[in-house]
Amino acid sequence: MSQEQASTPQTEAPPETPPALAEAPAAAGAGPSAAGGPAACDARFEAPVFAAPGSASEMASFELLDDVELEVKVELGRTELYLEDVLKLGVGSVVELDKLAGDPVDIYVNQRLVARGEVLVLNDSFCVRVNDILSPIPEFEGYT
Repeated sequence: MSQEQASTPQTEAPPETPPALAEAPAAAGAGPSAAGGPAACDARFEAPVFAAPGSASEMASFELLDDVELEVKVELGRTELYLEDVLKLGVGSVVELDKLAGDPVDIYVNQRLVARGEVLVLNDSFCVRVNDILSPIPEFEGYT
């Protein structure tokens, strides 16, 4: 190959290189021909290799989230009160809620309703047993 042929950029890519890959580096000015290298793009796309589920790399990514705090709220019910009624509240006041005893309670994570459950008492502490996980996609609601 002569000196003149080596410095002239090729405009056609080899047959095995997709046209989009062959044209992209030359158009951006950052391809091999811009740096004085061979003009043809000989790189082929290779799919990334992902680790098997449950592998060490997956566990390491979950460890990054270990110290992330989420706000979890359990809502027993709601009500609306006039300001006058709120000012009358005191020790021993009873506030009626919109849910009945035994109705499922709503479980929110970062202000998003994610589950429903029932209130239990275990060792003199209130607990919530999760009975239903809500889907973020309404079409799949109830398939859990």
